[in-house]
Amino acid sequence: MVRKIGSLLALTGLILTLSLFSAGCTGTETEAKEVSIGYVTWDCAIASSNVMKQVFEEAGYDVEMVAVDAGPLFQALASGDVDFTTTGWLPHTHAHYWEQYGDQIDYVNENIPGAARIGLVVPTYVTIDSIEEMNDVSDQFDGRIVGIEPGAGIMTRTEQAIDEYDLNYELVASSSAGMAAELSSAISGEEWVVVTGWSPHWKFGRFDLKFLEDPKGVYGGAEDVVTLARQGLAEDDPEAYAILERFEWTAEDIALVMTDIEGGMSEEEAAQKWIDANRDKVDVWLGNA
Repeated sequence: MVRKIGSLLALTGLILTLSLFSAGCTGTETEAKEVSIGYVTWDCAIASSNVMKQVFEEAGYDVEMVAVDAGPLFQALASGDVDFTTTGWLPHTHAHYWEQYGDQIDYVNENIPGAARIGLVVPTYVTIDSIEEMNDVSDQFDGRIVGIEPGAGIMTRTEQAIDEYDLNYELVASSSAGMAAELSSAISGEEWVVVTGWSPHWKFGRFDLKFLEDPKGVYGGAEDVVTLARQGLAEDDPEAYAILERFEWTAEDIALVMTDIEGGMSEEEAAQKWIDANRDKVDVWLGNA
């Protein structure tokens, strides 16, 4: 009987020791670092978001990519459902979303300062140069402006342009890829086409294009591509926020990634190619330089 009691006490002690050891080990483990990137499926946003995904993975984060339309993206940032986006266009393109949600979102910085532009874009062989001339040649454009996703900032601005310039045109909703495909098809036959366009974008490197002049200033002037974050990210994850604060590149940088993707390279490969070729810049973002 004594031997059994001794054995039970020894077993109980062993279990207690193992439990304490296990608890001690658990206490020393660090929580997994996680971050979510919200983006709209535009070429520039796909390029920028994939580069930052790999940058954060290099910093030890598990990264979730969340693809949404522009309106839901700003709503998700305001409600804290995504951590950040790298492709807000301000002060013009996303002005109406910023007016609605801006006081609930953290404006981190301009990652491409002053190099962005939106407007109506045509091939250079089109013989008009201004939106004011469009009604005179509406038949050659089939009375159509080829747009992208409904609700995008540039679509709202184009609806305003149709009103401001009293254009006899229909704005045809499509997608970024659909717009680019129709542009490419028209150019291959030297047909007239007008699309909702923005720069930086790979199409300006592939085709000879021009923005139509906008005397009424409906589309605004040059603007910034900005990094926006949910409020509280700086306090919750100072390391992630610091990377975002240091993230800045150029229109030429993002165009290289977009062009590689459009040329058939996967989004991941194009992002990695740019990172490998710009190690010094990435090290600055990561705080390693």
